[in-house]
Amino acid sequence: MRKPRKVSKVLIIANLDKNGADGLVDEIHDYLVGRDLAVTIVRFRGKPETPAVGDHDLAFSLGGDGTVLFCARLLAGLEIPILPVNLGNFGFITEIAKDEWREAFEKYADGSLRIGERILLRVRVLRNGEEVFNQTALNDLVISSAGISKLVNLSAGLSGLPIVRYRADGVIVATPTGSTAYSAAAGGPILHPEMDAMLLIPICPFTLAHRPLVIPTKEEIEICVEERQRTEIILTVDGQAVFPLRKKDVISATAAEKKIGIIQTDRRTFYSVLKDKLGWSGGTDA
Repeated sequence: MRKPRKVSKVLIIANLDKNGADGLVDEIHDYLVGRDLAVTIVRFRGKPETPAVGDHDLAFSLGGDGTVLFCARLLAGLEIPILPVNLGNFGFITEIAKDEWREAFEKYADGSLRIGERILLRVRVLRNGEEVFNQTALNDLVISSAGISKLVNLSAGLSGLPIVRYRADGVIVATPTGSTAYSAAAGGPILHPEMDAMLLIPICPFTLAHRPLVIPTKEEIEICVEERQRTEIILTVDGQAVFPLRKKDVISATAAEKKIGIIQTDRRTFYSVLKDKLGWSGGTDA
């Protein structure tokens, strides 16, 4: 039996670099205010700032998958579900089309659309035992050369147990949501986005013995920047937040305590989007 959801305060986060975003913000705002809802609007172009976010029942994300990644980091731990409206081609996260937002909101409010719960990564950098970086990722973290592609030397462990040393272009730690992004391009498996798992994937390793690993979320992945390097190394979170690394830095990745809720459309599924994006074709009966 469907149960209506309480929606009284709504946050709209809009990427104005996307065509039609400005007009859509006004359209959604007027509609919500007409229903006596309180509305807060965050507009941005280029690299967004990180505004303070108060208590809300729902957040609209207007843009593409990158806008949802920003929203997820902004709302991490606040238990505010995201309604992702795509202003371009369908992404793997933004399944709701521009002309479907009203229907999606009304179905969410009356309890007929489900919320997909997705894990977030808590990403920390420890330097001489002190934390110097702390961020949240919906997709992935990437450790790689800061300049022209060069091999980097990294060692990885699970919950304090050393398991492998990499000589590679870098390493990716991805969530199931991020398994369709850089992780897939690097040869990693595609996971259903609501699975509880993490991926550890070397990027173009020097030896074929190094394979992608699927790891339970109870583990802590620790990656150490070894002293012997021929290049500067950087950490990139969700392709948006960048942090320069030093030798002996330890990058820790764990599943965040709270997941992020992504509202799903009933017009298409993850598998149908996957089939379309990857150009899969099915056989036909003779």
